[in-house]
Amino acid sequence: MFSGAMTAMITPFRDQKLDEARLAAQIEFQIKGGIDGLVPAGTTGESPTLDMRDHARVLELTVKFAAGRVPVIAGVGANATHEALELHAIAKKIGADGGLSVNPYYNKPSQEGLYRHFMTLADAVDLPIVLYNIPGRTGVTMNPVTVARLAKHPNIVAIKESTGVIDIASEIRTLCDITILSGDDSLTLPLMSVGAEGVISVASNLIPAQIKRLVSLAAAGNYADAATLHRKLFPFIKSLFVDGNPVGIKYAMKKAGLDTGELRLPLWEASDATKKQIDDLIKSVTSD
Repeated sequence: MFSGAMTAMITPFRDQKLDEARLAAQIEFQIKGGIDGLVPAGTTGESPTLDMRDHARVLELTVKFAAGRVPVIAGVGANATHEALELHAIAKKIGADGGLSVNPYYNKPSQEGLYRHFMTLADAVDLPIVLYNIPGRTGVTMNPVTVARLAKHPNIVAIKESTGVIDIASEIRTLCDITILSGDDSLTLPLMSVGAEGVISVASNLIPAQIKRLVSLAAAGNYADAATLHRKLFPFIKSLFVDGNPVGIKYAMKKAGLDTGELRLPLWEASDATKKQIDDLIKSVTSD
């Protein structure tokens, strides 16, 4: 259902308020760049700093501005099941094509707790779910056996794999047919070599056409050319995460003349050293 190069959208703020005009412009930039889908209000969209009203507004506007041209997978994760249910219901109501639902964070549920959390969501709201496995932020890893159990539900259709462990993706692929999407730009090509079908990308906020080309080459089995492009993009991609996400990509967007405004606390702007690193690399990926 979901594959290709999709963008984990930045949430643009101006004077700490949602910049709706900038969001519309970002979406047009993404679609012009050939991106295959939009993922608003996830980690890159600073979802922990969005209250329910802001969160719903970002989702609603993304669906509106996309206007059916590409799928919208709404960020709908929460660490309380009842709150995640509310977000899933909002996404369904506004016409999102799916929901990106992260492992509950901070409270560290067991594998059975994870299973029951996602089954509750899948049973309650008729919305395709993309699981989101990112232990570096949530403190818990969903193991492949749990993924395979969940994949039996018709509403659980994909997983965004951000564990950084290729073996986990390989094991998921051996246990079930769920769609695997890379959640790390630097691992998109390796993950696609073991069965992933695309990426939910941070870097594509700035370079959608290049991320789309990388995924298309890998999907076509042209790993030689994909690897050449991967090596070209790799240093820049790594620079975006030195001070955390979306700190780096927001600075890079500003540097490229696509200013998405400020971050919301507790996130803060990139250090001078990180800015210089991005400055030194950005021309190599935006000059084509």
